[in-house]
Amino acid sequence: MNFRYRPAADVEPSLLRAVTAVGLAVRTIIVGHMQNPYVPHLHGDDVQTKLKARQGWLTAGVASSVPWPQEDIWIEYDGHEYVLRGAKGGDQKRPPCILTPCSRGDIDAAKTRVYRFASILGWFKGGYVDPNGSVWGTEPVLYGSRDTFTSTLDGGKYFDCNYLPVVEDDQIRKALAFMREGRRLRRVHEPYSFLSFFKVVESQFNSKDRVVWIQANLDQLDKDAAQRIADLRAQGVNVSKHLYDSGRSAVVHASLGGVIVDPDIPADRRRIADDLDVMAGLATRYLKVDACVPDDMELHKNRDRTAPWHKLLPEETLRRLQAGEEIKDASELGKLERNKVSVRLWPHDSTDPMRQMEFFAEGTALGVVQFLAHNERNTVFLRFALDIANGRLHTLLEDGGTTEQFNRITEIELEHYTRYFHSVVGNAKVELCIEGVDPVPCEVVIPVNIIPQAPEKMVSLALEQFRRQKAEVGTSKSSAYGGSQPE
Repeated sequence: MNFRYRPAADVEPSLLRAVTAVGLAVRTIIVGHMQNPYVPHLHGDDVQTKLKARQGWLTAGVASSVPWPQEDIWIEYDGHEYVLRGAKGGDQKRPPCILTPCSRGDIDAAKTRVYRFASILGWFKGGYVDPNGSVWGTEPVLYGSRDTFTSTLDGGKYFDCNYLPVVEDDQIRKALAFMREGRRLRRVHEPYSFLSFFKVVESQFNSKDRVVWIQANLDQLDKDAAQRIADLRAQGVNVSKHLYDSGRSAVVHASLGGVIVDPDIPADRRRIADDLDVMAGLATRYLKVDACVPDDMELHKNRDRTAPWHKLLPEETLRRLQAGEEIKDASELGKLERNKVSVRLWPHDSTDPMRQMEFFAEGTALGVVQFLAHNERNTVFLRFALDIANGRLHTLLEDGGTTEQFNRITEIELEHYTRYFHSVVGNAKVELCIEGVDPVPCEVVIPVNIIPQAPEKMVSLALEQFRRQKAEVGTSKSSAYGGSQPE
């Protein structure tokens, strides 16, 4: 197929709409101590294959405030395997568990891995995941406690931790562990929750520097924490000293005649509960701002999705696209041009019609390059807008489709294109995979003036229409199964 390279003035309108919608403000890239690598996930039968492939497993029961997956999920994080046992087994509810491969002589090391993994997983998902016991066995088992609270929210098929930060700094690792404890205890034991949150900060500074840091960050808090600070200051209270004397020390000590948190005095319990908002806010701020540990929402907002493909671009081309400039010729895209890309609906593998598609540029405008991907038989074509300037990749659904210009489309090709189209309209995640680099996710489509339909329903209707037309006119060409055709 001989596709021409269009100059900027001739770029498809949908590409320009994508640029306008996003804007040209360069996104902030998370820097500091954290790496955010792609975390592979497996589901369904692939998980069961992993579980049966080896002997020796540590199973840790967990309490969780985050939506837990209903089905088993296998992930590889920081060089180790973990299996999140789903909360649903057939018609039965199961206790949430985390499994990791483990020999009998390696139990303590495996427990440490699970604790650390649970700390970052809970933080990343905006809550806590706290191990509450474990058991070792040659085969995978379930483990849990009836009195352990776990969120009843359904993580379902949308549960993922694709860019879970890797924590290499041991001090930050300790802070995350204290944060895990603090969040778990918040609705269980407020004084001990306060103490754990205090330890998040205390573990990172000497006494003098801790006081300076707290003083500098009190005014950065908002909502209930800010109101509590204002109330204390209105009473002439030194807030930093109050948090130490009436909070941390009062919880730790019960000295005769000293300030304590008396479990039988309602005023003491109210005081520590009110101060808890401040201490939790400071602990959270330290991890987010000073330690640079992003959570899922922050990473979604700031992460440069296109980063895995930067290594495929010449340095000068990357610089120009990041600055919002145009390129003059497709050859300037280096290894990205005419590469092979597999398109998949996460978390599933690419299907045959969308595997190893030829991927080449059609045009550029304001730091954005429009790409066309087509399958080997030239019957399925998809378009994407690569917005390097803003670190985003967009599906251009209205500019893709199927065609019989070169070959007759098969049922399999129509089936998978139809499923792709309606899944994307229904907010499915699309990833583009190039061999040797991490997948690049597309932005989730928010449909406007269209009612999403169940993908499998639309697949059935499309195949029914295809078979009927084929029976009526065996040799007719049909472009009704897709959008615009490639030039």
